Amino acid sequence: MRLRKRKLVAACALALLGFGRQAAAQAQSEAAPVADEARTVRVAGHYDNAVGTSDAASQGVITTELIVNRPALRTGELLEFVPGLIVTQHSGDGKANQYFLRGFNLDHGTDFATYVDGMPVNMRTHAHGQGYSDLNFLIPELVQRIDYKKGPYFAGEGDFASAGSARIRLADKLPQGQASVSVGQHGYVRGVVADSFSAGSGTLLVGLEVHRNSGPWDVPERVRKYSGVLRYSQGTQDDGFSVTGMAYKNSWNATDQVPLRAVESGQIGRFGSLAPSDGGDTSRYSLSYAMRKRTDNRLFELDAYLIRSQLELNSDFTYFLANPQQGDQFQQSERRTVAGVNASESWTMELFGLPLRNKLGVQARFDRLSPVGLYNTVERVRQSTVREDRVRESSIGLYGENTVQWLPWLRSVAGVRYDAYRFKVDSSIDGNSGSANDHVVSPKLSLILGPWSKTEFFVNYGKGFHSNDARGTTQTRLPDGTPSTPVTPLVPTKGMELGARTEWLPGLQSSLALWRLDIASELLFVGDAGETEASRASRRHGIEWNNHYIAAPWLLFDLDLAASRSRYTENDPAGNYIPGSIDKVASFGVTVTDQGPWSGAFQLRYFGPRPLIEDNSVRSASTTLAYARVAYQINRKTRVSLDVFNLFDKRASDIDYYYASRLPGEAAEGVNDRHFHPVEPRSVRLTLSYAF
Repeated sequence: MRLRKRKLVAACALALLGFGRQAAAQAQSEAAPVADEARTVRVAGHYDNAVGTSDAASQGVITTELIVNRPALRTGELLEFVPGLIVTQHSGDGKANQYFLRGFNLDHGTDFATYVDGMPVNMRTHAHGQGYSDLNFLIPELVQRIDYKKGPYFAGEGDFASAGSARIRLADKLPQGQASVSVGQHGYVRGVVADSFSAGSGTLLVGLEVHRNSGPWDVPERVRKYSGVLRYSQGTQDDGFSVTGMAYKNSWNATDQVPLRAVESGQIGRFGSLAPSDGGDTSRYSLSYAMRKRTDNRLFELDAYLIRSQLELNSDFTYFLANPQQGDQFQQSERRTVAGVNASESWTMELFGLPLRNKLGVQARFDRLSPVGLYNTVERVRQSTVREDRVRESSIGLYGENTVQWLPWLRSVAGVRYDAYRFKVDSSIDGNSGSANDHVVSPKLSLILGPWSKTEFFVNYGKGFHSNDARGTTQTRLPDGTPSTPVTPLVPTKGMELGARTEWLPGLQSSLALWRLDIASELLFVGDAGETEASRASRRHGIEWNNHYIAAPWLLFDLDLAASRSRYTENDPAGNYIPGSIDKVASFGVTVTDQGPWSGAFQLRYFGPRPLIEDNSVRSASTTLAYARVAYQINRKTRVSLDVFNLFDKRASDIDYYYASRLPGEAAEGVNDRHFHPVEPRSVRLTLSYAF
C-alpha cells in the first residue's frame, strides 16, 4: 500500500518537474471550450492550481491530501486552506466561525458564499447575522475536495459571493473504512467512524462523529456535538446520482470576548467570563439529491435540497450598559426551513470555426422562518421580546455563460446573471410588517491569455451583490419606536482582477493576483440589536501571491501572502477606515510524507493588525500561530498521530473589537474599551486511527 502511494506521489512530482508534457497538454485541452467538463483532476500535492485549469488566478482546488495531512483546531478551519482566508472564533465552538478575506471582516459569512454538495451554508435573514455560515455539521474526514473562487467574476455564483466562494464536495465512496479516536487536554474527546460498501447497484456511505470538549475556559465549554451522514450513490461522475441525508446537533457554553480592563484589573483571568450563562444549542437536518447526465456534447446537472435548522444563541457583550439591574444578555432564536433547486445545461458547439461552450442555469431558493426572534434574557430565561418576526424569503437566479477559444492563446468567458428576490415579513412591531421586492443584473467577463512558457494571464471583471436581512426591507420603526428607513434589499458590488499563473519553475505552481472590489452605499440590519445601522460605500484592493512547491516526492511546501487596503469612499469626520478590515495575511506550510513509517506537517499562520475604529486610532495586535503534526504508521491498518496547536504558546487574540461596555460600579454611559477573545493556549491531541 505504501509503495503504491509512493509511486503516485512520484508520478505527480515528475509531471510537475517537466516530464509531464502530455499531462500539461491534456490540461490545456480540458480547459478549452470543447473539453469534457467532467475532467479528471490532476492531483498535484495539496492544490490543483495548474496552468489551464481555471479562469482566474485566484481560483483553485484544495485536494483531500491537504485536508488529511494538516491539523485543524476547529471544523470551520477547513476554509482556512483557501489562500488568504482567516478563520477565527469569538465565542463557543457551536457558533459559526468569524471569517476574514480580501480586506473584509466577513463576520460569520457575509460576502463569502459556502456550499456543501450544492446546498447553501450561508443563512439569509439569520437571527445572529446576515449570511451566517456554520460549518460545524461537517465531518472533515468525508470531504473530498474544495473548489474555491474569489471575486464576483463567475456567472454561477450569486448571493454572498462578492469576496469569494467555496464549494465543498463530500466523497461518494471511501477507499477503505476508517475509525478514529482523539483525546486531548481540557476534556477533548472525538470519535469518528465511516465506511462505504456496495448496496444493490450503488454504494452506501455512512459516517458518524461524536465530539466532547470543555476547552481552557474558566467556565467549561461543555461542547456536546453529534454529526451523521448517510449517502447512497449510483453510476459515474458523468452519468449518476446521489441521495444524502445529514444530521447535526450541538450544545455548548460560550466565553465570548471580554473587556481588556477586566483582565488587567484582575477581576477575571485571561480565559475568564463576565457572562457565565452565555451559550446555545443548534441543530441541522438535511436531505439532498444530486445528479449528472451526459450525452454526446451536453451535460445536465441538478441539485435539490431540503434543510431544517434551529438555533438558540445567548450572548452578552455589554454586561450592564443597557439594563443596569438585570444585565444585557439577549437571546437570538430561529426555526428555519430551506428548500431549493439548482439546474444547469452545458453544451459545446462550433461557430465560424470557433469552438464554443455554453451554459444556462437556474437557482431557486425559499426560506421560511417561523419565527426569528430577539429577546431579553437573564441566565437564558426570556424576560421580554425585543422583536419577533415570521419571514418568507424567496429568490430565483438565472444565468448564462459563453466560452470562446478565439485563438490558441486567447479564451474569453462572458456571462450574465439575473436575480430576483421577494421578502414577506410578519412582525411583532407595528409598522414593520409588509412585503418588498428587488432584482439585480450582474454582467461578467474574463479573458485568459496564454500559456507561454507554462505561464498564463487573466483579466477579470464582474458585478455581484449580497442580499440584506428581510426584516430590514420592511422596517419603518426601531424596537424603541424611533422611525427607521428600510434597508436596500440587494446591495450591488463590482470587482476586477489582473492575474498570472505559472509553472516555469519545475515543481512549482505560483499565482499572482491584483484585485479591487467596490461595495455600494447601503444600510445594514444588525441582528444583535434588531435595528438598522448606516454604512457608507467602500473600496478594497490588494495583492495575493500563492505558491505550492513539490520539492521532492516526499516534501511539499505552501506559501501564501496577501495584503489589502480597505477604506470608505465617502468622507466622514469620524474617519474612513473600515473597522475590522483585514490588512495582511501570511501562511507557510511544510508537509513530509513516506519517511519510512513517519510523516509530519507544520503550519504557520500570520493574521495582521486591523483598525478597530474609523479613525484608526485603536488597532488590534497581530496574531501568529503555529500548528504541528507528527504521525507514525504502526502497521498497514493502524496509525497514530500527535497534533500540537499554538505550538509556541502565544498569548494573542483570536479577534478584537472596540466598543462601550459597563461593569458594576462604572458610569452609566459605560467605558469604551478593547474587547478580545484569546487564542487557546498550547494544547496537544493524540489520535489513533484504524483502517478496515
